[in-house]
Amino acid sequence: MSDQTPQPDPTLRQDVLSARRIVVKVGSSSLTTAAGGLDADRVDALVDALAKTLTGPASPEVVLVSSGAIAAGLAPLGLARRPGDLARQQAAASVGQGLLVARYTASFARYGLRVGQVLLTAEDASRRAHYRNAYRTLDQLLAMGAVPVVNENDTVATAEIKFGDNDRLAALVAHLVRADLLILLSDVDGLYDGDPGKPGTRRIAEVRGPQDLEGVEIGSTGKAGVGTGGMVTKVEAARIATGAGIPVVLTAARHAADALAGRPTGTLFTRTGARTADRLLWLAHASSPRGALHLDEGAVRAVVEGGKSLLPAGVTKVDGEFAAGDPVDLLAENGHIIARGLVNFDARELPRLLGRSTRDLAQELGAAYEREVIHRDDLVVLRG
Repeated sequence: MSDQTPQPDPTLRQDVLSARRIVVKVGSSSLTTAAGGLDADRVDALVDALAKTLTGPASPEVVLVSSGAIAAGLAPLGLARRPGDLARQQAAASVGQGLLVARYTASFARYGLRVGQVLLTAEDASRRAHYRNAYRTLDQLLAMGAVPVVNENDTVATAEIKFGDNDRLAALVAHLVRADLLILLSDVDGLYDGDPGKPGTRRIAEVRGPQDLEGVEIGSTGKAGVGTGGMVTKVEAARIATGAGIPVVLTAARHAADALAGRPTGTLFTRTGARTADRLLWLAHASSPRGALHLDEGAVRAVVEGGKSLLPAGVTKVDGEFAAGDPVDLLAENGHIIARGLVNFDARELPRLLGRSTRDLAQELGAAYEREVIHRDDLVVLRG
């Protein structure tokens, strides 16, 4: 009897096989017809692959980030193509979201699996209470054996409706739920060094960092024309996830089973950074700034190099209309954005505080004003 430890199969991706919590994102074009409306066979094929993983020997947890709500609502509303105006996009999402979750519910039920719908907006990304609630909901659904189906809340989103076809949302959800792996499913079987429709182009099997993308032409549109994303948003999502310590597999939806089994399909983006605070990743990549604060040179150094909080003494000008708790950009004297943070004062309060010390403000206005404009824990540096 041999006492040798079985060696891992070198042909399989070990990062995939060792993942205990996986986020899978699927695009509109992989779930619907070009004319709009859900393709039941495509949905069932995806669920077949996910269910095999969920009920297999390793049985990792899976969070599904699914596009398709707007596309699913096109045909029922008699729309020939995705509308350009926001009101009809939201109407299509309202109709399509119910159809989408109903289809997933029925398809997963074939395997005795339940689903739970979770709709998110960018505000859920940047506000402390919202992101904590989102995490608790997702974590509890997984603990109870359900499959969370996450989508952007397109029926009420405004600027956020152009989130990048949920690619960026998937990367942020992967970080939020502390996933070990992100799989991006599309209608293209990986990242190519040019137009995959042209002869001579090759699929890039692995991306270890930005240097591997130098000279690569990245397309911005998909084939079916029913989504808003493209390869640009997928590569950006991979950059966000890998920078937070989460490897990414990008492949076609038809290869979902192979991707989940660790087979070398599509493109593997290896991790390039370490996990950071949840809110800071969401603040940097998901929040929409409601205004801006102009900083003097000393405040820029304190924030960027010293990792300090932003105090009223270092702020020279206020732009925009915002409330306490809103995200705002921090600008250097040359106008460049150097950081983003959650502000502790309303825009109308700040002008009389500028350039003054917190001690002086407390003496004149009360103890409530002896605090930071933005605390370091609510601030992320975007560039040095």
